[in-house]
Amino acid sequence: MDAADALDRSSLTFPLVCDERQQYEEVEAIDCDQTKTTSVLKTCFNGLNALSGVGMLSVPYALSSGGWLSLILLFVIAVAAFYTGLLIQRCMDEDSTIRTYPDIGERAFGKKGKIVLSIFMNTELYLVATAFLILEGDNLHNLFPEMKLQVAGLTISGKKCFTILGGLIVLPTVWFDSLSLLSYVSASGVFSSVIIIGSILWTAVFDGIGFHQEGSVPLNWSGIPTAVSLYAFCYCAHPVFPTLYKSMKNKCQFPNVLLVCFILCTLGYASMAVLGYLMFGSTVESQITLNLPTEELSSKIAIWTTLINPLSKYALMVTPILNTAQNWFPSCSKKSRSFRLFLSTSLVISSVIVASAIPFFAYLMSLVGAFLSVTASLIIPCLCYLKISGTYRNLGCEMLIIGCIILMGVVVAIVGTYTSLQQIIEHL
Repeated sequence: MDAADALDRSSLTFPLVCDERQQYEEVEAIDCDQTKTTSVLKTCFNGLNALSGVGMLSVPYALSSGGWLSLILLFVIAVAAFYTGLLIQRCMDEDSTIRTYPDIGERAFGKKGKIVLSIFMNTELYLVATAFLILEGDNLHNLFPEMKLQVAGLTISGKKCFTILGGLIVLPTVWFDSLSLLSYVSASGVFSSVIIIGSILWTAVFDGIGFHQEGSVPLNWSGIPTAVSLYAFCYCAHPVFPTLYKSMKNKCQFPNVLLVCFILCTLGYASMAVLGYLMFGSTVESQITLNLPTEELSSKIAIWTTLINPLSKYALMVTPILNTAQNWFPSCSKKSRSFRLFLSTSLVISSVIVASAIPFFAYLMSLVGAFLSVTASLIIPCLCYLKISGTYRNLGCEMLIIGCIILMGVVVAIVGTYTSLQQIIEHL
């Protein structure tokens, strides 16, 4: 997730890489004794990369699901996520030994808290990596709709073929022990988002798509759970915030850095949501790139930019999962490198199977946003802060705000998870 301004190699085992879910690798790989040499500008850039990701492709669909007024909920989620980011900083200020996100859970609730946070983080990473393969299958099938494969008398559809192809392409990348070999992708995050927005805007203005708003509605109550869940998915970078905070040279500027990052990313998400909804109205797909005319150059740039990034980031996403799995079997992992090859290959195969069985990008991202992102980015920071600071003993304005965020998070988690699971089951 960084570009030219990546953190010094002495601070990180590998660079921050943009995507929803790459933020967690820094939590796993950070050196606890790193020198605090990151400037405010670099931290801003890394924070922007942490908050921007594939969620941008789905925000037009989210707006289409909830209607124009649901855009207000994007800003509500953004404000709540910004505030919980500040709570993470306060938790770390309470105890200087806290260095990573799981450390906050351990400080608040002991070993069980750390285990719960790790489970949420790794599960989210796995599902996002799986969504990458779904994204590959959907967009490649959009480019080559006639593709299908016959094997031993069985016909494999184009989407499944491309999903399997995506798995085969990323497989060698997960065999590397050192992610420094993949550092070339570190500049892709922010630039890819700018390229995609610019290409889609060009398609609308100069390639004849226009802004027709067909089927757009002010508010669609039945689609609100999906919309809120997808909005929440856009703000799930909280596990990287301890890393960014610890690396800063001037820590008192962290709230300002966080504010700048949230404002810019929210404007980016809102712009993409409005742009996509104005262009395609109620017909917008779960990924806006699926609506683009494939014969236009600007559309091809947007689609291929969308395709290349997930393939290059897959290994970065699953590495923390592999590290955790290796820690479960220390005796096996020490004997041979072949054990890691077995784990990484099994992980890719399993994600290909899941992506083929549940090829619903928006519904899967909605599930991740409702159950995992809301829990990890809204509910848990509030609970940990209340426990570490002891604020729960004093009723006041702060307690009221935190209580409202927790309540909102619980409602979104319950309703959003139920709606997402229902949609997935109905389409199986």
